[in-house]
Amino acid sequence: MLSSEQQALLRLEIFADLEALIDSRGGFASRDELTSFVMKNGLRMPLIDTGRGIRNPQEFDATLAIVSASDGGRNNPYDDAIDRETGLLRYSWAKGPLDAGDNRKLLAALQTGTPIILFEKPLPNLYVPVLPVYVIDVDIERRHFIIDLDDSRLRTGREVPLDKSYVARVVKQRVHQPMFRARVLNAYNKRCAVCTLRYPELLDAAHIISDNDERGLPIVTNGMAMCKIHHAAYDQDFLGVSPDYIVYINERLLADRDGPMLQFGLQAMNGKSLELPSRRDDRPDRDYLAERFARFAS
Repeated sequence: MLSSEQQALLRLEIFADLEALIDSRGGFASRDELTSFVMKNGLRMPLIDTGRGIRNPQEFDATLAIVSASDGGRNNPYDDAIDRETGLLRYSWAKGPLDAGDNRKLLAALQTGTPIILFEKPLPNLYVPVLPVYVIDVDIERRHFIIDLDDSRLRTGREVPLDKSYVARVVKQRVHQPMFRARVLNAYNKRCAVCTLRYPELLDAAHIISDNDERGLPIVTNGMAMCKIHHAAYDQDFLGVSPDYIVYINERLLADRDGPMLQFGLQAMNGKSLELPSRRDDRPDRDYLAERFARFAS
């Protein structure tokens, strides 16, 4: 059995290697990628269990990862298991006593303050990691472990209140934004809708209606997969997308002469048809596009 120090170091290595994998995949991973996960040092370390929502490797005294199956709705922006007031996730423990079976190692994570991985599963075969998260309490009556999504360790129990605006910001940054990106990039088959670039590391999920607007929900139809240059151009209204899915470039940029990046990266996109998701239900909302395009054209 590994010592406590060895376990802690191995856990940190797993976190780092997982983050590298996720970055290279566009923010999410498949079931096969996680069940066959191999660390950079060559150690095989499956990160999810094929038959359970918890992963308790024999190398560790405490749980390594848990899976939250999300809300089941393809375009629903929120995981209903997360309390929007507190930012805490309730995770149902397995059948049996609290101190036995799979529950025992999750209880150990609570008692030792050990960081674990939360995999959100917004769609079949699509896993979005949130790490690290912490088990901070247990609800004996309802048979729930209480998971804090904030990694700042500002609270050690569910009764410690945090400012609601802070909680909302944490949940948005650590859960909703990564889930939005994963859904959008998955819908667009990990390619830029403007130029078809296929490097997930260089792709973002661009909001049509800003997420600062109450209507700007993190749903696929309010987003488009864009490479970073086209996302930045879209946000600054140098690039617009019409309701009939045509790309337009700002007239000032079209008239400028500033090298190959401007010529081929932006000017050449003018008049191009947007590359759309294969599923019609995933395509950008035309009303949202019309509203946003009016701002671009003004």
